[in-house]
Amino acid sequence: MRFENEQALEEFLSRPNEADLDAMRAMGGDLLLIGVNGKMGPSLAIRARRAADLAGVKMRVIGASRFSSDANRKMLEDAGVETISADVLDEAQLAALPDCPNVVSMAARKFGSTGDEPYTWAMNAYMPARVAVRFKHSRIVAFSSGNVYPLTPVAGGGATEDTPLVPVGEYAMSAVARERLLSHLSRTQGTPMTILRLNYAVEMRYGVLLDIGTRVQAGQPVSLSMGNANVIWQGDANSVCLRSFGIAASPPTVLNLTGPETLSVRYVASVFARHFETDPVFEGAESPNALLNNAARCFRLFGYPTVSLDELIEWTAEWITRGGRTLNKPTHFEARDGKF
Repeated sequence: MRFENEQALEEFLSRPNEADLDAMRAMGGDLLLIGVNGKMGPSLAIRARRAADLAGVKMRVIGASRFSSDANRKMLEDAGVETISADVLDEAQLAALPDCPNVVSMAARKFGSTGDEPYTWAMNAYMPARVAVRFKHSRIVAFSSGNVYPLTPVAGGGATEDTPLVPVGEYAMSAVARERLLSHLSRTQGTPMTILRLNYAVEMRYGVLLDIGTRVQAGQPVSLSMGNANVIWQGDANSVCLRSFGIAASPPTVLNLTGPETLSVRYVASVFARHFETDPVFEGAESPNALLNNAARCFRLFGYPTVSLDELIEWTAEWITRGGRTLNKPTHFEARDGKF
């Protein structure tokens, strides 16, 4: 598939499927997305709005954020998503958000964590807990991170939801704190929740594949320090999020959210090199372990992703070749010390 521009990319990212329509029919009320102005939020909110309209469901889809980007806010409003400018770390602004029976909690902080750890913990642990208290009578789908897991053997298939949480670095520790607080509040309040351990969502402007592909095209060395990873098309991750309201429970349902392949960084770089008609340059060597998630439980519930790894590489290579705009936010997926 060739995306002629960002509008075409956004349309495809937010295009709902039949399962999304069914999820909106079953939702039973309005949907509030907190932290909607991040990398995934706009396409997720618009996907929900489109799905509700196609399903014939009368409901509000509302996105709350500080909205540092006016462009994203306009895009959301043009698509029929209501927007609210709010800093949810502020108690008064959090309290002023409208009551909604369905809430996506996705505001968080990863990059820039090192050197400003207190704010990272506030965003990743304190704030989601306050959201859970404010919306204790709602169903909540909360995004977490695969970084809550330790590095696991590459040949082992990745961490499952039952793998003990051994976070590496302050960002990962704050993500575990978020999960512990949400689990406690879910149990004590009776709030149905689903916690999604995402690792990693990709699209043409952001993600692990873009990081690798841009380095290959520029002739820069690709690090093999984290020689393997998992990725999932962001549109598929959006779909799982909407459908996860149907499995929310107390205590929370926990679900790994990623693609089925154990991606080899060396292999992906080599495929990009063929697209760019160059030779890849590597530095370092693969380690026997990596940050890997096993999403078999997710696939059993919701089916396999609709976009394959080969398609993602091809689309990303074409985007890079055409000089498509990127978010200029490296994932730092190769970091093994948990510092971002």
